[in-house]
Amino acid sequence: MTARLKSLYQEQIVPQLMEQFQYTNIHQVPKLTKVTVNRGLGEAAQNAKALESSINEIATITGQKPVVTRAKKAIAGFKIRQGMPVGLMVTLRGERMYAFVDRLVNLALPRIRDFRGISPKSFDGRGNYTLGVREQLIFPEVDYDSIDQIRGMDISIITTAKNDEEGRALLKAMGMPFRDQ
Repeated sequence: MTARLKSLYQEQIVPQLMEQFQYTNIHQVPKLTKVTVNRGLGEAAQNAKALESSINEIATITGQKPVVTRAKKAIAGFKIRQGMPVGLMVTLRGERMYAFVDRLVNLALPRIRDFRGISPKSFDGRGNYTLGVREQLIFPEVDYDSIDQIRGMDISIITTAKNDEEGRALLKAMGMPFRDQ
């Protein structure tokens, strides 16, 4: 079973972008390469339970087990020694990536309180987009009673677009709710 967003991309978005940017070859059309979900956990050094619950949450949200990222250097001011767990990260590709972006756009983002759209300024100059989410409750998979603390995460959408204009057109065609400046 192919993801709904992937078939929409192949059937409607590719022809639309080919016409908009006057591409001569179908392989010039920008596409999603990967989505990374990242969460920094400063308190994981003192609280092992926070790390465990975060692993379960992100695995539930993305459908894939996260990798624990560890401190490269010791920082006395933050009470962190080298090798301590300081975050989690998941890289999604293929079907899981399309399914996650579909859920993010159509289910999670509209559930944010006072939501007026996401900032169109968070592109990096090469067509990749990053957004920060303040709480994990916007995802319908997360059960309100099972969370111990509200934590946010960063979601980066990496595309093959050459510039921000192409990346914005691709994400807008996929239904990303950008707000007007």
